[in-house]
Amino acid sequence: MTLIALGLNHLTAPVSLREQVAFDADAAGAALHELVREPGVEEALILSTCNRTELYVSVASGAEEIPQTWLSRHHRLTPGRLAEFLYRHDEQNAVRHMFRVATGLDSMVLGEPQILGQVKDAYQQARAAQSLKAPLDRLLQHTFAVAKRVRTETRIGAHTVSVAFTAVRLAEQVFADLRQACVLLIGAGDTIELAARHLADKNVRRLIVANRTLESAQELAGRYGGYAIALADLPQHLAEADIVISSTAARQPVLTRSMVEKAMASRRRKPMFMVDIAVPRDIEAGVGELPDVYLYGIDDLRQVIDDNRRSREAAAREAGAIIDLQVDRYMAWRRALTLRNPALDMRQHAETYRDEVLDKARSMLARGKSPDEALAFLANTLTNKLLHHPSARLREATLNGDLDLLHAAGRLYGRDEDDHETPL
Repeated sequence: MTLIALGLNHLTAPVSLREQVAFDADAAGAALHELVREPGVEEALILSTCNRTELYVSVASGAEEIPQTWLSRHHRLTPGRLAEFLYRHDEQNAVRHMFRVATGLDSMVLGEPQILGQVKDAYQQARAAQSLKAPLDRLLQHTFAVAKRVRTETRIGAHTVSVAFTAVRLAEQVFADLRQACVLLIGAGDTIELAARHLADKNVRRLIVANRTLESAQELAGRYGGYAIALADLPQHLAEADIVISSTAARQPVLTRSMVEKAMASRRRKPMFMVDIAVPRDIEAGVGELPDVYLYGIDDLRQVIDDNRRSREAAAREAGAIIDLQVDRYMAWRRALTLRNPALDMRQHAETYRDEVLDKARSMLARGKSPDEALAFLANTLTNKLLHHPSARLREATLNGDLDLLHAAGRLYGRDEDDHETPL
């Protein structure tokens, strides 16, 4: 089997393409079932976030191109449409890529912590879809351990840098005093909650939280002193907002150009600052063409994010060293899966000998031999059978001066290597 990581991200593809190949949580399970039914695909995981869509698959020899073909076909894209935007990593490079993704080293925001939660969500989706086998499952477990170690042993997370923080920081540059601003947050996921936390720290004048599920909006708004509304009520409240930050899982825009146009008419040319963090986008692209509307998408945040990147680069180098070591360890485990296990062979031989000698001992009892005589035969014969070949090989090793084999035998039988007695 070959392990492959195939995908596109914020560095290789524009948001217009990323939103075409995104998988929402509801669709991921069915997509995984479909993917592992492809010929040669042994196991699979799909990671889809606002900045990336990636497939992690183990495939049989000759099936290496199946994941790319499937991805295009699944999203009804013409053959070759994705080719120039995709990257692919095989075997240890795929392992290294997953480790880098989970630790935030491959994120737009270097070291951002949200991606690890998204990898864990993808893992749970794959487990629910039963699309994982031992190699990929073990890789995910190893990934979580590596991410924890990087967080513990480096300062990759020492400074608050996230997409949500960057959005709030950018809003603060536009509105010098957020205490005078009304902020509308659309969505109730982790990114929006981080934004709400940062905004609460800035003491914004008013915080409105809109979500498809009103109860979720009320729960989030209640934690940060905000006011909750349903998505259906957005047109009635949009004009109040000086700042809009949106991040939902909707497949279609939740704010259209006509909705924003009406809100701006009510605001009488008072500017509105909008940040759309979602992929697919929550705010129609045409909204950015309206007078006095300042619309920023996920890709527009990159320049602001780059300013914070330098403080984490030294920690990223330390994290890279940890990752390289752990890649080697995982690959050693993976290679061991393909090797014949001598312990299994030894046990199988021992059990065969045991059954043969046990049958003979039972025959002795059936012929009237005493239990002591049968037990003595069983113990002596089994000992001789089990030790015959190892003893012969060790005698040869002693005569030939094969110290490697002699020392290996000492370790195998739990003897101190410093004990120089001649084995057997």
